[in-house]
Amino acid sequence: MSQITQPDFHSAVVLLSGGLDSATTAAIARGEGYRLFALSVDYGQRHRFELDAARRVAESLGVARHVVASVSLDQFGGSALTDAIDVPVDRPDDEISHGIPVTYVPARNTVFLSLALGYAEVVGAADLFLGVNAVDYSGYPDCRPEFVAAFEKLANLATKAGALGTMRFRIHTPLIRMTKAEIIRCGTELGVDYGLTHSCYAPNSAGTACGRCDACQLRLKGFAEAGLTDPITYTR
Repeated sequence: MSQITQPDFHSAVVLLSGGLDSATTAAIARGEGYRLFALSVDYGQRHRFELDAARRVAESLGVARHVVASVSLDQFGGSALTDAIDVPVDRPDDEISHGIPVTYVPARNTVFLSLALGYAEVVGAADLFLGVNAVDYSGYPDCRPEFVAAFEKLANLATKAGALGTMRFRIHTPLIRMTKAEIIRCGTELGVDYGLTHSCYAPNSAGTACGRCDACQLRLKGFAEAGLTDPITYTR
């Protein structure tokens, strides 16, 4: 078992879903000189293609260690990503940008950040990177700056390192004010291979993206506005 190490202010834990945003966030952290410890979560999602993508991205970025933690949020259900609920497709932009869709997984980012916090305390990393976005996003409440600020405060109250003052945890959300096009341009400049990533909520049995769910539509729109070609294939 790993022992808690002394703080290493050149290390960071990055939540890596395998999607476009998390891959870009990891590349930004690497570009800032951090030694990366990646965390992906098998939370009972209906497909595992994103976890395969996370492994590919982690390898491409040369992370120090990649952990895949298992937390069965599918036991609760309540989301189209974990339960037998239809994933919305072909929604117009104004509908995507308003309300909280059925693809919201209850408390997902709270759970993910809690796991990342435990990982960070063990490896001695004061910095956590999360690829949430409050501009081009699908209405998730746990992608808002208010949530991130509240969790950072909690992190420094809830840990031994925080209580003893040996580390002050910081949650970095470098994409939070960026459009999808800006994110893609940034990642491209940093050398992110978006062909390794997976964003689709409703891929086919081979893992090919549908091109119709909210995630695919936001991704395709981002590449178009960035003037770039998405390197992955779509069924549509």
